[in-house]
This record gives sequence, structure tokens and C-alpha cells, in this order.
Amino acid sequence: MRIRAERDDLVDVLGRAARAVSPRSPLPILQGLLVTVGGHMMRVTGTDLDMTVRTELEVEVLEEGQAVVPARLITEAARKLPSGAVVLATADGEVELSGGGPRFRFRELPVADFPAVPEPSLQDAVEVDGDDFVAALAQVAVAASHDDARPVLTGVYFEATDAGLRLVATDSYRLALRDLPAVRSSMTGLVPVRALRELSRTVASKKMRIAVGSREASFGSSRGTLTVRLIEGSFPNYRQLLPTGYPSRLTVSRDALLQAIDRASLVAEDHIPIRLQLEAGGVELSVSRQDVGGETEHVPAEYRGDEMTIAFNSRYLNDGVAAVEEEQVVLDVVDPLKPGVVRGAEGEDYLYLLMPVRL
Repeated sequence: MRIRAERDDLVDVLGRAARAVSPRSPLPILQGLLVTVGGHMMRVTGTDLDMTVRTELEVEVLEEGQAVVPARLITEAARKLPSGAVVLATADGEVELSGGGPRFRFRELPVADFPAVPEPSLQDAVEVDGDDFVAALAQVAVAASHDDARPVLTGVYFEATDAGLRLVATDSYRLALRDLPAVRSSMTGLVPVRALRELSRTVASKKMRIAVGSREASFGSSRGTLTVRLIEGSFPNYRQLLPTGYPSRLTVSRDALLQAIDRASLVAEDHIPIRLQLEAGGVELSVSRQDVGGETEHVPAEYRGDEMTIAFNSRYLNDGVAAVEEEQVVLDVVDPLKPGVVRGAEGEDYLYLLMPVRL
């Protein structure tokens, strides 16, 4: 195998495929990238058996072939070469990368040991606007859990509804929901949030194709494909968590509220809640720590309802408000012990439900 390509293009195609490679894999072969060269193309595959990323690049093919190269080393070596044309070649059990003077040599990994990863199934895929889809994923991914002890909470639930595709995530303390009316399909499945966070770094593009099957989800574009195994198990019945009505509503500037939360978080940190005193004319945010001190400020806003004090985890509250894409944010509440809902003042496609902290 021997190819010539521009350094920056080679770094891009290797680096994106390497996002699927786990450096802590107990199997040495899974720390490598499968590079296949034929025709005018170089195809690169990285996998950890749960997630697989495939990328490809049009190159000058000097000799066709196939090799498994160490993912981290080959990507970093390519990045450190001078800009311009570089040559990637294999011979006698070694892979050689050279260009502009420097020459790297690394030991190849056995091609026969690389797992046979099935090709992504995109025949029945739905085409979506990639920018809108990635933005919607970012809005809900903040609510997904990082605790592998509860796998069903570490994913984003894709649900086909009469209103289009719905994305839902929860870690049991908060829940984020986003509807995509423009995406009409019958796909339903629980997709690992780790893989979804990699979309923007690997294959996301203006136009994307999405397919969710019975065992895996596939995402494709002109930049390549990402395939991931679905999470087994039943997603919680999130609908029963959504209150049917909210007697009290706060409407406030998103930026003003975020700045106030940021100042209060300086004192609160993660374990101290922020108190919100909801009253006519606005909201007063306050936080107090016996060993440090406190912070209090008033944010002008429109409030409809009975006066009350409700408290939230500062980071969770910040995540929800930051995810809203409008200038005005609405906080709907029932009472200090029931979940509050953050949403945009105009749009109905996104909501963020947050459990309060008992005072």
C-alpha cells in the first residue's frame, strides 16, 4: 500500500476515524485504524465494537493495499509533519509516513485480526438538515446521564410521533425534550449519547442521512458514516413527568438570567442550590454558604402567579437556560416541590424539565 495526499486532508480523515477508537481497549487491534486503498480512494475505519466511524479521501494511489495502523501515533505523526504533500506506505510489517523531510515508521497491526464490522444500513435513511439536527442533539444531550450503572439513562431516545421525530434524554434529575417537526419517520431507538456527541467531530455535514434499526443507528454524509449499537432496555415513561398545567410563569431575558446564574455559581459550586424568589417585577437569585459567604441579585422580569421561593442545582439550571435558543426564557412552576420547566417564550419545540432542591 502506498498513497500520496495533502497533509491537512490526511490528518482530517485519520483524526475523524480515530474518534471511534478507545485508547484503553484491552484488545490491541482495536487501537488501530483499518486503511484500505483502491481505485482513487483511501478508506479509513475506526471502531471500538460499539461505535464505528468510516471516512474516505480521494488520494493519489501509488499502490493498492490494506493495513492496520496505530490510530493515535499515525494521526499525531501526520499532524506534526510540515504542510504539503505526504506519503503513507507499508512494507515489511511497517507503516512509513513521510513528507517535507521527517519520516516516521511504526509497526503494523495484523489485518486479519481487525474485526469484520458490518457496512452501515442507510437504504431506508431519512435525510435531515445536519446543522439543525446537531443543534437539536446538543439541546437534549445535556440531560443525559454519565453513569454507566444505569445504561438506559446514558442515551437519547429517538421517538417517532405524529408531530415528527422527538429526541428525549434524562438523568432522573432533569429531562430535555426536542421535537423536530421537519423529520418524518418511523424510527425509534435509544442511541448512546457518547456517539451522538461525536457526530459534529466526525461525519456531520449540511445534509445528513439517519437510520435507526432494531440493533443499531447509522448516520451518513459526504464526510463518511458513523454507526453505533443501540442501548438495550426500556426508556422511562417520560410523559408522566410532564405536568399538565403551570399556574405560575416567569418570563425573563435569557442572557440576563445566565449572567446572574453565573455570578451565583461562583459561590454555589455544584452542591449548593440557587434560590429563586419569584415575585412581581422579577426574580431574586440568592445563594449562601456558611464557610464562604453569599451572593444576591435581582433580575427584572415578568412574573405571573403567587410569590414563591424555589431552588435548583446551579449547573442543571444553567444547562437548561443555555440550551434555549431564544432571547426570552420562560420558567413555568407549580410549587417549590414539583419540577419546573424551562422553555423559549415563543417556540414549543423544546422544553427542559428540572427537579427542584428541597429547602
